[in-house]
Amino acid sequence: MEPVTYNLIGAGLIVIGAGIGLGQIGGKAMEGIARQPEAAGKIQTAMIIVAALLEGLAFGALFLGK
Repeated sequence: MEPVTYNLIGAGLIVIGAGIGLGQIGGKAMEGIARQPEAAGKIQTAMIIVAALLEGLAFGALFLGK
């Protein structure tokens, strides 16, 4: 059995961080929509753009770590 490498620990931290970030984005977007339903379209668009950028950053960090 091979020892755990630092790359795997780093990959795990990246995935955890991205999950927390995506959860925060989704939660805050839902709060914003609940407070201002007429702005739902703009909030959802901004949420999707930020989530895509965050996922791209996480994937890039995972590939650089390997």
